Amino acid sequence: MSSDPFPDVGLLQEAVKPTKPLYWSTPAADVPWKIRGYKMEFCSVVIGLSDRTKGRPIATRYLGDQGENELPVSRPGTIALAEIAIPNEENVIVVSVYSIWEYSYFQKRPMYSDSSAHRIISDISALMCSSKGHNLIVSGDWNIFHGYGDGGSDYWKVRYDTVFERMESLGLKFAGPQYPGGTRADRNPTYFPLDCKNVPTFKQGGVRKPASAHDQLDFVFASATLFNRLRVKALNAPDEWGPSDHCRIAIDLM
Repeated sequence: MSSDPFPDVGLLQEAVKPTKPLYWSTPAADVPWKIRGYKMEFCSVVIGLSDRTKGRPIATRYLGDQGENELPVSRPGTIALAEIAIPNEENVIVVSVYSIWEYSYFQKRPMYSDSSAHRIISDISALMCSSKGHNLIVSGDWNIFHGYGDGGSDYWKVRYDTVFERMESLGLKFAGPQYPGGTRADRNPTYFPLDCKNVPTFKQGGVRKPASAHDQLDFVFASATLFNRLRVKALNAPDEWGPSDHCRIAIDLM
């Protein structure tokens, strides 16, 4: 979660199982890392990266099959979560999410992901019974846009807006990253809002360079109790982007 001097906890998406031993992780290292019904061998993961924090993995299970102390989820592998005990003895639940792409029934729009995002919201709503009284940080690859639709589409803007509105209604505030928490795009498409503070977190294709990226697909949400104590930054400058098509997001809890 922290970028100084080295992250204590990693919230990963499309993660493949590492070959080296881990401090701890959910899912555990001895089970498959896979999204239910998906051909690729990867999933959402919460992983301990140092011995400075203790993590209690929270098990997930397919909706209807869950047992005691397991979170029912619509699509196992899209959500991973753990309760983190930080040095001041405060407990925080961190949630890594991945809104998987889906195909429309009529194949008119090849892929969309907001339905997956809404399933995730429905699943994690079990962690909250009011707008207050919880300590959650939710971060991940949502595969949607903030403040605009595909190619400037008003229809898709409204659909994407509902994801942010539902999170707010549950008591999870949008925490970024937003400028100045990251480098702005050199040139935004004309359909971006004039007051857009989005920072690129995704570059298309293997040949695209970070400097040419303009879309933000990765977002962080937090309970009101934590919101003002978070510093969220997209590590999206060319010299800090990293090897993935998504840049890393640093989340510091002050």
